[in-house]
Amino acid sequence: MEFTTTFLRAKSPCADGFRWFVRNVEDGSGYQEALDTLVSAGRVEDACWLLAQFGPTSAVLSVDSLNAEAVVFAGTLEVRGGIDVDTVVHAGRSIRAGGGMRAGRAIVAGEDIRVGGGIYSQGTLQAGGDVRANWGIEVHNAMLCGGNVRVAWDLICHGTLSLTGSAFVGQDLTADGLVECGKSLRAGGAIAGAQSIRAGQGILAGGAISGGMHLEAGWGIKSGESIHANGAIKAGESLSAGDEIRAGVGYGVYAGLNVAVGCWESSAQVQATRKPEGLMSGCWAGPCVV
Repeated sequence: MEFTTTFLRAKSPCADGFRWFVRNVEDGSGYQEALDTLVSAGRVEDACWLLAQFGPTSAVLSVDSLNAEAVVFAGTLEVRGGIDVDTVVHAGRSIRAGGGMRAGRAIVAGEDIRVGGGIYSQGTLQAGGDVRANWGIEVHNAMLCGGNVRVAWDLICHGTLSLTGSAFVGQDLTADGLVECGKSLRAGGAIAGAQSIRAGQGILAGGAISGGMHLEAGWGIKSGESIHANGAIKAGESLSAGDEIRAGVGYGVYAGLNVAVGCWESSAQVQATRKPEGLMSGCWAGPCVV
């Protein structure tokens, strides 16, 4: 793909960015060459805008390691070692690294992210596909994923955590913002959200489950320890906790919301060390038998 001023003008760029481009990028330059020129000049946001406008390519950049101020690549990044970027690493397609990945401001991939170590972003993390880390993930702002997330260790998100698919976390999952999971949410340890936690399917945790507001699942919710929320607790099917189940003051506990009342005894059981206060629906079945 070659860039001309006419080609770029059709995308309605900002006046300042267009003037700079005309003065510094040779007419007819290649797509990746134009992105590299912008990044080298410190115009990383303009490079990301250009990539968003013209989309990904099938190009592959394969290197032993990647250490830079910023990286904006239209295709796939394949790094045999680790990735360490001061500001932004943005790939039009996938990012793959044999080691870990760190970015000071943002990590963005149009498709999958897969790393052999951990992922650390002091800003956001965004992927159009799956995210997979053989260690842990820590993100200081929002984490947005268009597929599934699989993490061997902890998943820590200091902002909103939004997933289209499922989340499989080997240890604890902690979020300071809203947690929204399109499918199932599973953790070997605890699941803790400072705001509401919502899953389109089930929620399963080896430790405690706690929500700063509401806790909702389209299927069942099961915890090896307690289930607490400062708002309502709502399950489409059963609720099961190794300890107590407790909703916020003035809120109810609901099981079987997606099950016919006649099936509550088998498919909407509520199990805990004692009957929850404010149990509004479902069939109380006593303590959970291990």
